[in-house]
Amino acid sequence: MEKRISGTTGLFTLLGSPVGHSGSPAMFNFSFQKQGLDYAYLAFDVKKEQMPQAIDALRLFKVRGSNVTMPCKTVAADLVDDLSPAAKIVGAINVIVNDNGKLTGHITDGLGFVKNLQEKGVDIKGKKLVVLGAGGAATAIQVQSALDGASAISIFNKKDAFFENAQATKKKINDSVTAVELHVYDLDDQEKLKAEIASADILVNTTIVGMKPLDGQSLVDKSFLRKDLVVADTVYNPLKTQLILDAESLGCTVAPGKGMLLWQGAAAYKLFTGKDMPVDEYRKFEEEQKAVNA
Repeated sequence: MEKRISGTTGLFTLLGSPVGHSGSPAMFNFSFQKQGLDYAYLAFDVKKEQMPQAIDALRLFKVRGSNVTMPCKTVAADLVDDLSPAAKIVGAINVIVNDNGKLTGHITDGLGFVKNLQEKGVDIKGKKLVVLGAGGAATAIQVQSALDGASAISIFNKKDAFFENAQATKKKINDSVTAVELHVYDLDDQEKLKAEIASADILVNTTIVGMKPLDGQSLVDKSFLRKDLVVADTVYNPLKTQLILDAESLGCTVAPGKGMLLWQGAAAYKLFTGKDMPVDEYRKFEEEQKAVNA
């Protein structure tokens, strides 16, 4: 029996659907136990239309905080009491902090992206980014990059519903951060994509291309890449997408999606507990678990 659970144990949750595959409970519970914190983290499968009741439950049960995953990030932003500066621009949240009944929403996807780059020795300030995609993760990355001092961001997306989202994001960022130059382009315009990558410092894929079952595919022709380009991906399964493999073969600095996933979780942990997540210890634990299960 788990001895550290008691009558005073504070609860943290994950809300969304599906959540059965999530690695968050293992990561947070390991970290709580490692640091001797009297907390537990559980995942609850919650549909979008059930979020009002779920938010009420956070207050009723005095849940200390919660992560929010798809498809509930946008609706959750409308249900909390306040939003962080980045969350206000993005219009979606993945973290809720309960401060004596006041629920504040945060978005840490962009923070995880920036920290993942910093771990590779890359500073976002003054850099030009090319971002492939215009969904939730892309928006968070674009907003956080602008807030952290990126000089220019070129967003590429196919001319679908998300293209309109990219244009809306451009306006929201321009209304809040005037120092960054933003452009939105059609992803099908390969000549424009090639030209923008040629003048960029950082390229990031935020689409599902590269994720199973689209593994082995990339939106970027390998010839568009060059050695001094930093290449990042938000996909973490597989650990290395085709884009990352192509970039590695040319000697580029790469930042695969697994690091972003870890660091956005670490940012949430800091908001929840005020402490730094024991990232190195958790990475070691993960490797040990892989060896045991191999």
